[in-house]
Amino acid sequence: MIQVVCSDKEKQLSLISAEQITEGFDFSDKWVHMSNPTDKEIELIASSCAVPEEMIKAALDEEETARAEKEKDTALIICDIPAIEEDDDNYTYTTLPFGFILTKNTIITVCLNDTTLVNDFIYGRVKNVSVKKKTRFLLQFLYRVSTKYLQYLKQIDKASQRIKTELEKSMKNKELIELLNLQKSLVYISTSLHSNKTVLERLPRFADFYEEDNELLEDVIVETNQALEMSNIYSNILSGTMDAYASIINNNLNIVMKTLTVITILIAIPSMIAAFWGMNTGVPWEGEPMGFWIVIAICLAICTVTGIILITKNRNNRRK
Repeated sequence: MIQVVCSDKEKQLSLISAEQITEGFDFSDKWVHMSNPTDKEIELIASSCAVPEEMIKAALDEEETARAEKEKDTALIICDIPAIEEDDDNYTYTTLPFGFILTKNTIITVCLNDTTLVNDFIYGRVKNVSVKKKTRFLLQFLYRVSTKYLQYLKQIDKASQRIKTELEKSMKNKELIELLNLQKSLVYISTSLHSNKTVLERLPRFADFYEEDNELLEDVIVETNQALEMSNIYSNILSGTMDAYASIINNNLNIVMKTLTVITILIAIPSMIAAFWGMNTGVPWEGEPMGFWIVIAICLAICTVTGIILITKNRNNRRK
């Protein structure tokens, strides 16, 4: 899908109808966004804007890393943007490559999937945007990407707090798997932020910035660093939480196994005594009217003494 956006003097963006986008259309001073484009759409934009098709297809590779390069008067900047994947009522945070192609007269953006970041610009959620100032538009978009990372990181933190509360009530595999997915999401986000930071630091080599844009570039770098620090902190906390719950589960299992062992020992004692008195040989108190009750009393006495010894030993171990 192709969306073409232009801006007026009041820095308001507006979409151009799809019927007007044909061969020979003038893309000068326009923003062209391509979302999972077809081969024909790639050929149309590449020929109309004099852009190599390889630059457009670069951002369509899910494994593409953030980078920047320049060929004559055309610059390609690829960054990673945050995204949400829904799977069986579970949300997983991931990242996608997003490509910027800056020519003399046109801004071209390419992404494999639809993203709310583009809609934020098209529908006026971001103010003072002009597609005629290409480098400033690039920095404004990158700033929006950084704030989106911070927003998703806060959502991850709230989700982890909710899961921790549920785990305190009952240990279930579902909550542990959700924590594992959040930890995996933080790894994706942290890796992408590292790559974006490297691109931002090298960005002045590939694009000509106005003097007033330098402050905006610094703001983008600060926001990216903040998001990177938050992702590292949340990742460490989540990793520690997973280790703590794993230790708790192991400890609970040890307590259960210890209890079952004590019960097994106590049951084994009367079973062993009953086996001795059940032999087809002469045994003490054979034929005595009180013989059965004497054996029962012996079993109870031995079980009681054994239970007291085990309980006392367990208390001594806890004190140590």
